[in-house]
Amino acid sequence: MNDNTEPALMLRIERAALVADGIRSFDLVSPPGQLLPAFTPGAHIRVRTPAGGVRKYSLCNHPDERNRYVIAVKRDASGRGGSISMVDSAAEGDVVAVSEPENAFRMSRGARSYLFIAGGIGITPILSMIRSLQGLDAKWQLVYLTRSRAMTPFVEELKELGTGNQIRIHHDEGDPGRVLDLWPWLEKPQTEQHVYCCGPRPLMDAVKDMSGHWNAGRVHFESFTDGSVARKNDHPFTVHLSRSGKTLQVAVGQSILEAARGAGVKVAASCESGTCGTCRTRLLSGQADHRDMVLMPEEQTSQIMVCVSRAQGGELTLDL
Repeated sequence: MNDNTEPALMLRIERAALVADGIRSFDLVSPPGQLLPAFTPGAHIRVRTPAGGVRKYSLCNHPDERNRYVIAVKRDASGRGGSISMVDSAAEGDVVAVSEPENAFRMSRGARSYLFIAGGIGITPILSMIRSLQGLDAKWQLVYLTRSRAMTPFVEELKELGTGNQIRIHHDEGDPGRVLDLWPWLEKPQTEQHVYCCGPRPLMDAVKDMSGHWNAGRVHFESFTDGSVARKNDHPFTVHLSRSGKTLQVAVGQSILEAARGAGVKVAASCESGTCGTCRTRLLSGQADHRDMVLMPEEQTSQIMVCVSRAQGGELTLDL
C-alpha cells in the first residue's frame, strides 16, 4: 500500500456494526442523488483511516449497488495502527476519504463453476463474488476457515446466499491438529472450475501447493498480508537500480516498492500484496527472498515482485 496515495472521494459512514470479535463493517455512502463509481467483484478501495494512513479494504457488497461501498475491518494489534483506528475510532456520521475502486483479484465471469476458499477476514472479496452469482447459471462452493464461531463474520448473510451443500464453515479453535484438509476439494481439477482464495499467507501457501497440477490460469489469490510488516529475521539491504542509476536503502518494515517511489522512481503496482504480478521486475543480480504468490520456481532467479519480496543477502540489482 502506498500511503502517499490520496483518496479522491469523501464518503459518510452511514452504518458501523460489530460483525465478529474484533471485526467491524462500515457502510460508506455517497451524497444523496450521487452514484458511486462502479466496481466489479473482488475490487477494493483505499481508505484514509483516522490514524492518517491509507489502507486497502475489499468491497463485500453486491457490485450492482451504486449508493454505497461496504467494507469490513479486522483489528490487527500487530499492524501499523490503521485497522486499530478504524475499529476503535471510526464512527457513524464520520466522513472518510476513499479512492475509486481498483481490482487486482478479478473474477472470471465466464466460468461454469467456482470454488471459493476464504480464511478469516479474507471472506470479504469472496462475499461480493458470491453475491454477484445470485440468479445466474453457475455452480459454486465455499470453504470458509476461521478460528472460532465468534471470530467469523457474515455467517447469517452466507446462509441466505447458499445451501448447506454449498458452504463449509470450519473452526479450528487454534489447534493445528484441527486444521481442515483442503485436498478433497483440490485433488481433481473440475472442468471449467476456477478457484479463488483469499486469507492469511499460510492458507494461500497451502492452496498453492495443493493446486500445482491445476491450470495456473484457473487459480487466483488475494492477500490480506501487509508486505511492509516486518518478519522476525528481516534486515535492511541495498538495491541498485540499473536503468535509473539510483541506489536505494530498504529499511526493515519498508518494501522495495515504497523505497523506489520515495526516490521518485515510478513502478507499476496494483495489489501490493504479492498476488497480482503487476510489479514484476527483472532481477539482475543478488538473491531474493521471494514472498509473492505469482512466480514459478524457474522464474525466481530472474524476476522479483518488489511490493513484498526482499533480499536474502545485502544487495540486489534490479532493472529499474
